Amino acid sequence: MPEISFQSLFLFSALFRVFLILYGEWQDAHMEVRYTDVDYFVFSDAATLMASGKSPYERSTYRYSPLIAFLLMPNSFLHQSWGKFLFSASDLLVGLLIHRILKLRGVPEKLCTYSTMVWLFNPFTFTIGTRGNCEPIVCSMILWVLMCLMNDRLLQAAFWYGLVVHLRIYPIIYALPIILILDPRHFQTGKKPVLVDWSSSTLNSSSGASDSKITRSQYIWNFFTSIITWRRVTFGIISGSTFFILTGLCFYLYGWDFLHEALLYHLTRTDPRHNFSIYFYHIYIHYEREFSILEKLIAFLPQFIVQLVLIFRFALDLPFCFFLQTLAFVAFNKVITAQYFVWFFCLLPLILPWSNMKLKWKGLACISLWIGAQTHWLMWGYLLEFRGKNVFFQLWLASLLFLAANTFVIINVIHSHVYCPLFKQLQANSSKGTKHD
Repeated sequence: MPEISFQSLFLFSALFRVFLILYGEWQDAHMEVRYTDVDYFVFSDAATLMASGKSPYERSTYRYSPLIAFLLMPNSFLHQSWGKFLFSASDLLVGLLIHRILKLRGVPEKLCTYSTMVWLFNPFTFTIGTRGNCEPIVCSMILWVLMCLMNDRLLQAAFWYGLVVHLRIYPIIYALPIILILDPRHFQTGKKPVLVDWSSSTLNSSSGASDSKITRSQYIWNFFTSIITWRRVTFGIISGSTFFILTGLCFYLYGWDFLHEALLYHLTRTDPRHNFSIYFYHIYIHYEREFSILEKLIAFLPQFIVQLVLIFRFALDLPFCFFLQTLAFVAFNKVITAQYFVWFFCLLPLILPWSNMKLKWKGLACISLWIGAQTHWLMWGYLLEFRGKNVFFQLWLASLLFLAANTFVIINVIHSHVYCPLFKQLQANSSKGTKHD
C-alpha cells in the first residue's frame, strides 16, 4: 500500500469535519430531518441558562455535569456551532493521542497511521462530534490519563481521572486495573517505568504466553498482600479528591437537581423506551411498579462478574483491558444507545497492532455480524417508532442477537490478541540491592 503521511491524513480529517459541521448547518435549515444531535440543543439551552445566571438543570433532560454547559456558553454569544467545533477538536485530539500512545509503545509509523485511521475515518466517530455530542471530550481525557500513566505522571493521571469520572460516571470501571498496574514491580523510587516495546512483544508472543499466567498470579497475589503503596494511595487520594471537590462544588451551586440529574439518574436509570439492551423489554412491561432488589441484582450481577474476570485476566495489558471492559460494559448495560459505542471505538486502535486477526475473513465476519445485528435491531425499531407496529417482542429478540454478536466479537478479539503487558517488570534484586547500600 502507498505510504500515507500522518500529518496529511490528520489535516484532511480536520477539513472533513469542518465540512460536515457546515453541511449540518445547511441540512438543519433546509431539510426535515436534522443533522444536529438532539442532545446538542439540550447542551445549548443549558449553556444559555448558565450564561444568564440560571441553573442549567432548568432545561429538562439535561443530565450532565455543569462543566459541559459551561464549555458551551460561547454558543449563546459567539456562534451556535461553537460546541460542534469544540467537540470535533476533541475528536481530532483523540486521533493525536492514539498516534502518540502507539509511538510510545514502539509501533512502526506506518502501522500507527493505519491504526489511527480506524478512529479518524470511522463513520460512528466523525459524526458524533460534528453532530454535537460531547463524548469525544470524555474519550480524549481517558486517553490522556493512559498516556500520563505511561509517562509516570501520576499526579496528572489522578487529577484527570477524577475529572473524567465527574463528567461521565462510567470510567469508574477503570479504577481497579489502574490500581493493579501501579505495582512496585513496575514503579520503583528513582526509576521511570519501562514500556514493553511492540517489536519484542510480537517476537516473543509464543514464549510470553506461558509466562504471563505466572506473572498475572504473582501480581494478583502481590496486590492482596501489599495493596497499600504510596503510589496507589496517592492516586486514590488525588483522583477521589478531584471528583468529590468538583461534585461538592456543583452540589453547592445547583443542589439536588445536579446530584439527581448528573449522577444518581445514571446510576439508577431504567429507561422504558426501546434501546439495544436486553433488559429494555422487562423494564417496559413492569415500568410502573418498583423493581425488587433481586431484579436489580440480576441485571447488575452479569456485568459485575464479567468486569472482574476481564480485569484480573488482562489488567497488566492495560489498553487491551480498557477496551474489553468498555465493550463488555456497554453490551451488558441496562441501557444502550449508539453514542455509547464511541466509548470503546477510541480504544480499538490501541489494540490493533497486537492483533493477529486478519481482515479477511475473521475480521470481516466480526464487523459484518456486529453491524448486521445492529441493522436488524434498527429495522424493528423503525417499525415500532415510525410505523406504530407492535413489535416489542421481536425487538427484544433482536437485542438478544445483538448481545450475542458483541459476545462473539469479544471472544474472537481475545483469541486473536497477542498478550503484551504495558510495563516491563523491574528486577526485584535491584531494589533489594539499594537497601543494602
